[in-house]
Amino acid sequence: GTLSYSLLYSQHASLYFCCAIGDQGNELITLEIIHHYVELLDKYFGSVCELDIIFNFEKAYFILDEFLLGGEVLETSKKNVLKAP
Repeated sequence: GTLSYSLLYSQHASLYFCCAIGDQGNELITLEIIHHYVELLDKYFGSVCELDIIFNFEKAYFILDEFLLGGEVLETSKKNVLKAP
């Protein structure tokens, strides 16, 4: 069978986040995950902007990696995500 995906995007200030969601995906949960990730970035960078991500993309990816694993939420506590080494 063929796999079909829908694209979901969300704008937060000047940033746009885009996710591909499979047939069984939940758009509302995906939007919540994006929102939670933006909150994590805001907490770490202090009102995150595009330049924060450009010049610190390793940290932005590390935060995402601590938060998600295989597309599933790994840790819901912002404090625990941000205190990881």
